[in-house]
Amino acid sequence: MSNDTIQRFERLLNDYFAGQTLIETGLPDVKYFASRLDLSANYLSDLLNKYTGKTTQEHIHLKLTEKAKSLLWGTERSISEIAYDLGFEHPSHFTKLFKSRTGMSPREFRKLN
Repeated sequence: MSNDTIQRFERLLNDYFAGQTLIETGLPDVKYFASRLDLSANYLSDLLNKYTGKTTQEHIHLKLTEKAKSLLWGTERSISEIAYDLGFEHPSHFTKLFKSRTGMSPREFRKLN
């Protein structure tokens, strides 16, 4: 059961970040995925942490960082536009999260690539 749940979570996460959902509804939270899987937020995070070593929030942030990197590499959009595309209300929050995950700002990352 748990492996199936993890696979369903991964599909939901990939689908959420693949579509236009971020622009329309903003960043997903743990409760969003837990409700889609008919689980409590705590149970989902415990399950993911047990099997992957990462909490639900960490999975969301990793997927967000991957999407941000591809937008920084593959588009000429401004950092602010990318932040809004990813569902952030404030570009500074995007920059802070990106830097905490990668060790560099989106602007620094873009210059390297």
